[in-house]
Amino acid sequence: MNLKSHKVLRGAESAPKRSRFHALGLTDEELNRPLIGVASAFSEVVPGHVHLDKLAEAVKAGVRIAGGTPILFPAIGVCDGIAMGHEGMKYSLASRELIADSIETMAMAHCFDALVLIPNCDKIVPGMVMAAARLNIPSIVVSGGPMLPGKRDGKELSLQDMFEAVGARKAGLIDDETLCDVEQKACPGCGSCAGMFTANSMNCLCEAIGIALPGNGTIPAVSSERVQLAKKAGMKIMELLERNIRPRDILTEKAFQNALTIDMALGCSTNSVLHLTAIAHEAGVPMNLSIVNEISGKTPNLCKLSPAGPDYITDLQYAGGVAAVIKELSKRKLIFEELLTVTGKTVGENIMNARNSNNKIIRDIENPYSQTGGLAVLFGNLAPEGCVVKRSAVLDSMLQKEGRARVFNSEDEAGKAIFAGEIKPGDIVIIRYEGPKGGPGMREMLGPTSALAGMGLDKDVALITDGRFSGATRGAAIGHVSPEAASGGTIAFVCDGDLISIDIPNGKITLQVDEKTLEARKASWKAPESNVKSGWLSRYQKLVSSSSRGAILG
Repeated sequence: MNLKSHKVLRGAESAPKRSRFHALGLTDEELNRPLIGVASAFSEVVPGHVHLDKLAEAVKAGVRIAGGTPILFPAIGVCDGIAMGHEGMKYSLASRELIADSIETMAMAHCFDALVLIPNCDKIVPGMVMAAARLNIPSIVVSGGPMLPGKRDGKELSLQDMFEAVGARKAGLIDDETLCDVEQKACPGCGSCAGMFTANSMNCLCEAIGIALPGNGTIPAVSSERVQLAKKAGMKIMELLERNIRPRDILTEKAFQNALTIDMALGCSTNSVLHLTAIAHEAGVPMNLSIVNEISGKTPNLCKLSPAGPDYITDLQYAGGVAAVIKELSKRKLIFEELLTVTGKTVGENIMNARNSNNKIIRDIENPYSQTGGLAVLFGNLAPEGCVVKRSAVLDSMLQKEGRARVFNSEDEAGKAIFAGEIKPGDIVIIRYEGPKGGPGMREMLGPTSALAGMGLDKDVALITDGRFSGATRGAAIGHVSPEAASGGTIAFVCDGDLISIDIPNGKITLQVDEKTLEARKASWKAPESNVKSGWLSRYQKLVSSSSRGAILG
């Protein structure tokens, strides 16, 4: 087999390079085997990553069992729950590009023959998959797995409840003692936050698209099955290398359609659209937002996991996992079953023995929550290039709404107004200049949306932004408005009191202001000066594209 690592390991001219590997303690026997890069996002600041050192050891064991030499290297990761609500959140989406670039750098500089990628949280998963698609060397993803839900007074809860408890405290609905009790119990241990938030959405979609083994999205972080899965991933990468199965053999146009179909059935985070678009770009696969509605229109929503409902990722695991959801969808021939996956088998072969063991968690396809999918893209004069909403987490009464705009030029301004009780039932909150360029970094808005929910206003108030939302957000929260305000999108010209119409079932969002008035406002508009003058974010701001293109660089 002609391996990339031969460039640094074979021949007299490679002796200086081999000496560097010997300095690491590697023997000639190890250097005569394929070099497998193991990228781990382990750190001691992210609960979803704090156990990844154990999984990395399991991966390395699997690689050795199958005849390879594993080489561990790190990847950064931002904890969105800690970064939320301050300047740190501007770095979260931007870190996705750093992760992809750094893995590309490590793989190319050291001539790894293949990669095992060990992420878990929001931007780390897509960043690693973007790198795999870009490099196109045999690669497999094995995530850290979901956190168990917490428990309080017999009720399960997660980080979403923690953020909503802050809103309830500000509204005087709970006291400090209750807030502290929720704080202690919401996040009981390691793993990605327990609901169908962005991290778990992307981990499930890695399985759906075929770049991860079955169980990747749902096996709990604390389970021995997760360690076994990591060992199997380490062994499987050697088979992928032997058979020369590469990411772009798997990440095809039909595979992205499968991922979107499963996304709709599961009710994944709105961020999944942003990330799938970016991954598709790296894989050389054309993808635009219109396909989301096309697939949503024919895909039933089978799951209502937190924040859309009371169930958690662990419930999905015990009901049969992602494979059982795929099998339900296959009953209507909504899945391309012939596609190759990292198991070395097809999607159809992978689900042959799958079984839905709890039709309260995974609805039978004949009895879905709705005949259309969990996400919707809205178009209109307020968002000519589209905006995204998690339809499955919106109350029926809010699917069609008309209201007056309350306009804020940052998340911070909006948060102060919400906590001060200035937002009233019927309002439509507009938060702008929080897009990829305007933020910069497209901050998640879990604080404002959770505050509204905690105050009981999610039944009457919608929120629209050119920023984005945490997967833990529920209610009529519409994000990714494109073009964004900083680029002169229509959202920049909305004024307090303007009438806005939202029609989620029909995919429309309309600012009820005539063109003449909008042109006059545009003529007097000037983009605000960026408050970011130096550092990585300044470079990111200059290079980042529209959210409708996945907020990719260049």
